[in-house]
Amino acid sequence: MTTRVRPVAIYLLVSVVGAAAFLYPFWLPAHALPDSAHRADAPLLAAAVAALVLVALSLELRRGTINGATIAILGLLAAVAGLLRLIDLPGGGSGMFFLIVLGGAAFGPRFGLLLGLSAMAVSAVLTGGIGPWLPFQMLALGWMGAGAGLTGMAVRALPVAVQVGALSIYGWVWGFVFGAVMNLYFWPFVDDGGPLSFHAGDRMATTVHHYYSFYVATSLAWDAAGALANAVLIAVTGAALLSTLRRFAGRLSPAVELEPLPPHTKELQPA
Repeated sequence: MTTRVRPVAIYLLVSVVGAAAFLYPFWLPAHALPDSAHRADAPLLAAAVAALVLVALSLELRRGTINGATIAILGLLAAVAGLLRLIDLPGGGSGMFFLIVLGGAAFGPRFGLLLGLSAMAVSAVLTGGIGPWLPFQMLALGWMGAGAGLTGMAVRALPVAVQVGALSIYGWVWGFVFGAVMNLYFWPFVDDGGPLSFHAGDRMATTVHHYYSFYVATSLAWDAAGALANAVLIAVTGAALLSTLRRFAGRLSPAVELEPLPPHTKELQPA
């Protein structure tokens, strides 16, 4: 049981560390907030996430639940998703999100988390978008992939058309969620004294209202176009891609898990 729980605990720790990195500015007094968003702590966050992911992968490899073929497919899908980010969709939508959703739904939440993290890192290299915002983008996309894995598990027994419809809705919702989460990366550091800014010391209800006003004014229309692009791409490609990816996932499982022998088991001696 301990060997099964350890990798899951590491993945959960990645999410906890990421959530803390997004939210800690809201706990600081106004005079403690730096002038720039996460310029100092972003490298530390990236190193911590990378180290935790490597630990989780090593534990999975030791158990046999991940093998070289799984890692190869993960790398291939991450590379394809990174290339898809180069495609500009109408309204500013991203071409990579639908593949993260379908990949997570096919392979499961842990694979989806790794796929989102890896795909955003690849896309940053291809687009030159490496900066203090990158680990936050990786975490947000990783959460999207993990949630898609949970959604895929929940609807797996339903007809394919229903599964694709559910994943299309999930992709549409995450078009807004991704933008709303990423705004938290920089919003607490922008204080111009106006009603759209974060003011340290405000009540939670006031902070939420200010952020909602900021999001509607700056991001809602852009994210709506992205959400629509996600839903349409999943609806169009979902049936074919989901069945193909699940076929690969089925060939990679069941994986062999190496379990320790019970303490009372004695090694057989030759006659």
